[in-house]
Amino acid sequence: MKKDVHPTYGPVVFRDQSAGFAFLTRSTLAGETAAGPGRPARTVEWEDGNTYPVVDVEISSASHPFWTGSARVVDTAGRVERFRQRYGKR
Repeated sequence: MKKDVHPTYGPVVFRDQSAGFAFLTRSTLAGETAAGPGRPARTVEWEDGNTYPVVDVEISSASHPFWTGSARVVDTAGRVERFRQRYGKR
């Protein structure tokens, strides 16, 4: 890889405050970059005792309706039947 082209890749905590859920992963948000958003200003002490930069997100797997099971199920069969009744064979 070329030097000074790729952003720094390191550990970052992503936190969903609405669900009280956080996870530690690696991201390019960990490093300082001239063109990018750079290192987050806030930090958090993780379970292992180390301090990591934290990024707050609005939606994660802990709060997304699809993953929590609160997603609406669309009644497509009913819609198809209504369409056929209205515009069926004429």
